Amino acid sequence: MKLINVFVFMIFASAAAQSTFNLEGKVLSNGKPLPYANVYIESTDKGATTNENGVFSIPNLDAGNYIIVASFAGYTIQKKTVKIKAKGSYITFNLNEDDALDEVIITGTLKAVSRLESPVPVEVYTPAFLKKNPTPNIFEALQNVNGVRPQLNCNICNTGDIHINGLEGPYTLVLIDGMPIVSGLSTVYGLSGIPNSLIEQIEVVKGPASSLYGSEAVGGLINVITKLPENSPRFFVDAFVTGWGETNLDFGFKAQVGKKATVLVGTNYFKFDELVDNNNDNFTDLTLQDRISIFQKWDFKRVSNRKLSLAGRYFYEDRWGGELQWNKTYRGGDAIYGESIYTSRFEILGNYELPLSEKVNFQFSYSDHDQNSVYGITPYLAQQRIGFGQLIWDKKIDKHDLLFGTALRYNYYNDNTTATIGADEVTIPSLFIQDEIAFNKKQSLLLGMRYDYDSRHGNIFTPRIAYRYKPTDNDIIRLNAGTGFRVVNLFTEEHAALTGARDVIIEEALQPEESYNVTLNYLKKLYLDNGIYFTFDTSAWYTYFTNAILPDYDTNPNEIIYSNLDGYSTSKGFSLNVDAVFGSGIKASIGATYQDVSQTENGQRIKQILTEQYSGVWSLSYKNYKTNLTLDYTGNLYGPMRLPLLGDLDPRQEYSPMWSIQNIQATYDGLDNLEIYAGVKNLLNWTPNKGNPFIIARADDPFDENVQFNGDGDVIPTTDNPYALTFDPSYVYGPNQGIRLFFGVRYYLN
Repeated sequence: MKLINVFVFMIFASAAAQSTFNLEGKVLSNGKPLPYANVYIESTDKGATTNENGVFSIPNLDAGNYIIVASFAGYTIQKKTVKIKAKGSYITFNLNEDDALDEVIITGTLKAVSRLESPVPVEVYTPAFLKKNPTPNIFEALQNVNGVRPQLNCNICNTGDIHINGLEGPYTLVLIDGMPIVSGLSTVYGLSGIPNSLIEQIEVVKGPASSLYGSEAVGGLINVITKLPENSPRFFVDAFVTGWGETNLDFGFKAQVGKKATVLVGTNYFKFDELVDNNNDNFTDLTLQDRISIFQKWDFKRVSNRKLSLAGRYFYEDRWGGELQWNKTYRGGDAIYGESIYTSRFEILGNYELPLSEKVNFQFSYSDHDQNSVYGITPYLAQQRIGFGQLIWDKKIDKHDLLFGTALRYNYYNDNTTATIGADEVTIPSLFIQDEIAFNKKQSLLLGMRYDYDSRHGNIFTPRIAYRYKPTDNDIIRLNAGTGFRVVNLFTEEHAALTGARDVIIEEALQPEESYNVTLNYLKKLYLDNGIYFTFDTSAWYTYFTNAILPDYDTNPNEIIYSNLDGYSTSKGFSLNVDAVFGSGIKASIGATYQDVSQTENGQRIKQILTEQYSGVWSLSYKNYKTNLTLDYTGNLYGPMRLPLLGDLDPRQEYSPMWSIQNIQATYDGLDNLEIYAGVKNLLNWTPNKGNPFIIARADDPFDENVQFNGDGDVIPTTDNPYALTFDPSYVYGPNQGIRLFFGVRYYLN
């Protein structure tokens, strides 16, 4: 009987074995085997990895229909439907490279071209970059861009600006969809409130771009490009919270309006209302914020596919920082110190292609910014309005790709400080021309010239030249040179200008700052036989400034003195970016920058304050396709920088230590249209107070009630004030926010 049972069992086991089958196949790229690629069955945990010959095998599959997915980091994912039959099946995949260098860019030349064909080096950051380290605004997201550093300027209000290659924020121009609406007063706040879910890509140009964009583009520019409505999901939500109590919400939708219009609506809401004082100075470590931003973009269908788009954004923010006991009843008073800022602004921008046989576009923007703020007992009330319009004619003649343009910029600014006796109002007309000459497939030359007329400074010319040489398909050499200019605005939001009634002294007829720049860029793509490839992107630059205008608050405490620098300043250095794509879903990138920024006056050379000599960024991503899990590790590192001390007796460190912010995140995307992510920010729990006796000077006496001065206005050391300090929150070079967890979800409905 036992023998019969064994015999029957063997028969059933054999039948069961014959009812499952193997799926075999091969993964190729450009006709060559692609080793270590992932092949798996969608919505299951069954899969395999190709061997060195690109061959794979998935055993023990029941008969039926399956969706088979082949993937490899840096390549476009491919899916195929397979019917498993009695004899099994064989399938072949051909994966195409997903090369980010072929992305279309517009910032370098004001027209859409491939990154590989552009004579101007442009860095592109996609939504995938923003997802590696989720942030509530673009300002914080830029902390992982090589050579770009978000600089906090105040420990209390936490406002800041963007440094490119070591140059201060006023030298960086920020654009939204190519329009210069984030500048002047709004530079501090313009990068907050743009829903990250609506961003198509961020383009970064390092070095002067004044020949196309005018003043403020001396150090470089950042162009935030929003999605077209037709490329956006029908509905989206992206929300996350942190262990510090921060809440960020992006949500929006698109809709068809009639037969010829599509509208995209997005809203960002951010709130943080927790009192945190980990360094025990009785001041908030992080500014409390409550802000909302509503964005709307319309796209219209026209005859012959001519462009017509219109966008608008409204932004409101209430932020404050200060002593922990502060509330709005103390606003503007001298009982409890607080810095409270109400910001209200709206923007409109559009692009209209004229109904002509030639390709002529009219682009326009307008922004209105109103700020009501107090710094202790000092009110700062300011309004700024910027209107901009330009006509661009794009014309190709044989080997010449021409661009003609004319622009008109209107700027109005007024505030209640002594630096602005009357409203500052100016209209600047401009003309520019650009010619890109394609000698052959390997060489091209770009020549450009811009003319601006400023009634305060007269005629201003800014030429540039860019040469591109492509010896092979995998090597590109770019040489750029040109001039830049910046008209300094005699209004400021620096705390030094708000501490009392200062007289504004203009020692001479101020001339615009001028710069001369040369940049050499080399890009190399390296492909290995096993499917791994690298991209090397390195640049060296030198910029020479004349007529630099720096406000002098130190010579006389009762005056703000403006004059052109009696000397020159320079910015020079080099940077290297390496991107690598490995097998099994691994991507990595690392960037490093070395720079030397200084000014020379009366034969004395001084390094620029709050400027690091070297910095680095990195990211490491691993995607496990079978489990739909992605791990991201990102970080940055900054070398020492000279810090703003208040005198020889100040006990705080003159130079910052080397410091680093590192983050880790896990994302699961195995559910339809849903992503779940969580991680840790600032893994090392680094904050700038480590190694310093205090960060905010005289935090126990914010109104300087117990500070004594001599006849020259200098502080006198006393028993209560042995270091001869005044209240000062400007000793800041990094965020005060320590380690924290975060958790979020994303939902898209296409």
